[in-house]
Amino acid sequence: MSGAPPDGSLDRELAARHGLIAGVDEVGRGAIAGPVTVAAVILDPARPIAGLDDSKRLRPSVRERLAIEIRAKAVAFAVAHRSPAEIDRVNILEATRAAMVDAVLALDADFGLVVSDAVFLPGLDVPVLAEPRADARYLCVAAASILAKVVRDRAMAALGCEHPGYGWASNKGYPTPAHLDALRRLGVSALHRTTYAPVRVLA
Repeated sequence: MSGAPPDGSLDRELAARHGLIAGVDEVGRGAIAGPVTVAAVILDPARPIAGLDDSKRLRPSVRERLAIEIRAKAVAFAVAHRSPAEIDRVNILEATRAAMVDAVLALDADFGLVVSDAVFLPGLDVPVLAEPRADARYLCVAAASILAKVVRDRAMAALGCEHPGYGWASNKGYPTPAHLDALRRLGVSALHRTTYAPVRVLA
């Protein structure tokens, strides 16, 4: 993925009209195992964090360092998950949307706008800007993407210890060749998403 990291100008433009902004993003929509994880973050304009970018552009060690700084400096942050069972029950978009709303509502601060990475969030008391690739354009959404990625990666590594053989510590539940081979050899676990095609054919 190419392009310059967000410089904060778009965040500042929105903040001038709305005050504090909550950025929200998800990780794990394309995985075939494990939860979808969402983070919502309100950054503090007085405590800038250098190096924020779409989490997919950053090395794991950089994401880990930035996640610590986000937790320390943000005005507020919250994380929410939806399980594979719920993803199968309502579909990944609706599960993601519900987790995003939960994360935003869990923020312990006042804010005037939510910026979402492409997913519209109905029923909130503040306006929502749902913009594709917002994690590469807005610092607050980049921060949310980093925090969600770090939390979910850690969770998948722990779940991999409970369900050995699938390689979740390395593939994080995504359909890599090694994961698909393990799925064929070991069968479908309780944490696989049975409505996803690679799993559905074996379930």
